[in-house]
Parts: sequence; structure tokens; C-alpha cells
Amino acid sequence: MARMILLKGPEEIALIRRAAQIVAEVLQEVAKAVHPDVTTEELDRLAEELTLKRGAKPAFKGYKPGRHTPYPKSLCVSVNDEIVHGIPSKRKLKSGDIVGLDFGVVYKGYYADAAMTVPVGTVSPTAARLIEVTRQALYAGIEQARVGNRISDISKAVQHVVESAGFSVVQEFAGHGIGRSLHEEPQVPNYYRPGMANPRLQHGMVLAIEPMVNEGGAALRILRDGWTAVTADGKLSAHFEHSVAVTEDGPVILSQL
Repeated sequence: MARMILLKGPEEIALIRRAAQIVAEVLQEVAKAVHPDVTTEELDRLAEELTLKRGAKPAFKGYKPGRHTPYPKSLCVSVNDEIVHGIPSKRKLKSGDIVGLDFGVVYKGYYADAAMTVPVGTVSPTAARLIEVTRQALYAGIEQARVGNRISDISKAVQHVVESAGFSVVQEFAGHGIGRSLHEEPQVPNYYRPGMANPRLQHGMVLAIEPMVNEGGAALRILRDGWTAVTADGKLSAHFEHSVAVTEDGPVILSQL
């Protein structure tokens, strides 16, 4: 049986917006702390401390979908060829790395989620271009999050930006509905194929739109920790995400300061 898409009223969207603003504030501070020699574990601790000070809780810590072991940290930190779900550790960042920061919180029972990829020091022209194209793909997708459009309009917009630049869209992971739970229906893929589930967008939907883009091929593998996804060819990957409300007046980015 298909799961129901949960539409949110104004009071719920206000709470999701506050959760999303906390996510945005924390990500902004964590991004400022990214520099050579900082450990990914230090970034995780900072994210958790800032969240608790704001009266929210990290949404990822202890999260256990399906057969996964619970996610052990608060922040996902994915470096270079890591696509998503990189687990913070004593690993030190170095100049030339690119770092995906993916974070979510729960505030008064409501969830929000966002992500960004940032350079460490000076990065290669290819890495800088990958980051910029992934950011552009996110905003192209958001622009299509309009009442009356379909999920495929978001998916096609993301895919067009990515593939026109010569990069690849990750297909094993997708955006999703968000609000009362961390992951809700509908799925929001970053590519389109005929026959995929393709609901029409309605006022009151809240979507986490999140392109994951590989420098090389789209193929990936999961590391032995059961969480970290890396590119199969060892090339770079970037990730951007916003929590977005679909409204009669157009898309509203809840996780933007």
C-alpha cells in the first residue's frame, strides 16, 4: 500500500520553518569551522552543541531506518568521494578537500533537513565547478516546486543542470517529504524515467530537495560501516539540500537564512 503524502497547515509549516532555521544557523557556523586540520568529529560536536542551545535535538543521531545500525553521530560529514552519510571521526581535513555537511533537527516534534558542500582551503577548478553546478541544480529543482507541477518537474530540472555540465546524478538516494517525520512521502528523485511515481504538487507539501552529484559515473558503493556511500570510481561528489514548502505563492525555502 502506498504511503500517504502529509499536507501541512500554517501552524505546522511555522514549526518546520523554525526547525529549518535552526538547521541553517548550525550549518552556517559549522561551515565557518571548516579549515585544514579540523577533524570531522570536532564539526559534529559543534553541530550538536549549537542545536541543543537552540532548544532542538539532532535528527540523525540514533536514526535507524530498516536494517541499518543506528546512525552514531549528529552530523553527516562526507569528504571528497563520499557522497552522503559520512560518519564523523578523527579524520583531519586538508586543503583541497571538499566536504558535504548534511544536518537535520527535530524541534517541538517537527523535522527539517539541509545540506551544503564547502571547500577546504584552495580546491581544484573541477571541484569548484562541481560544487557550483550542484548548487545550481538544487535551485533549478526548487524553482519547479510549484502547485500544479509534478515531482518529475523537479527531477528533470535537477537532471538537466547536472548532465548539461557533464556530471552524473546519483540515483540510489532521493529527496523526500519532511515535517512530522524525517523521511515522508513523496520521494523526490534527482532524475526522471517514465513509469516512476509522479504525484502532482499541492499546497502544504514540504519537500527536502537534495541533488547528489558525482564528478564521474553515477555508480556508488556502501562502506563496511553500513552508512557511508562513496563513488565507485573514486571521483568527487557534492551534495546540496533545502527544506522547501510548496505554496500557492510559489516555493518557500524554509532552511534559508
